[in-house]
Amino acid sequence: MNFLAHIYLSGDDEGVIIGNFIADGIKGKKYEVYPPSIKKGILLHRAIDSYTDKHPIVKQSTARLHKNYGHYSGVIVDILYDHFLAKNWKKYHTTPLSNYVENFYEMLLKNYDILPLRIQRMMPIMISQNWLLSYESTEGIATILSQMNLRTKGKSKMNLAILELETYYEEFEEEFETFFSELIAYSKNKLSLL
Repeated sequence: MNFLAHIYLSGDDEGVIIGNFIADGIKGKKYEVYPPSIKKGILLHRAIDSYTDKHPIVKQSTARLHKNYGHYSGVIVDILYDHFLAKNWKKYHTTPLSNYVENFYEMLLKNYDILPLRIQRMMPIMISQNWLLSYESTEGIATILSQMNLRTKGKSKMNLAILELETYYEEFEEEFETFFSELIAYSKNKLSLL
């Protein structure tokens, strides 16, 4: 899953949300230096990624992309799934997406000192370009995929995946909705055990 899903699946605990958001930049046991709630978020993030990577519905989505994008297919599906979460946000949360995202950005700024350097550098761009809210539209997703392609120096061709999104839009959306309901239940249970 990508940023928005990870944040959403963290629940309401600020530390868990921050931990889940920064987890990709925390390798091995380096999470142990963080306060308990942030540790919990990092471990939740890892559990979500592991569950997602093994899930048959996600594999179905990535298989549709594998021929053209190889090992980047999983990253693309993470981004596409965030699109469907943002687009259908009202099904999942009572707070409007724009408010939810604004509250998250404020939370990041408030916790700036605890963020890893990589996140501190990325954060101003993320906020100024409003990445999380941009997931709501296919135009926003096209921009994100183009930026990701630039990060791979054009090797991934991820910018072209917008074509598959348009061609298989209903299939991806249906797969997301089925998978995400299972992931919500899994995450709630996992969080209660951490």
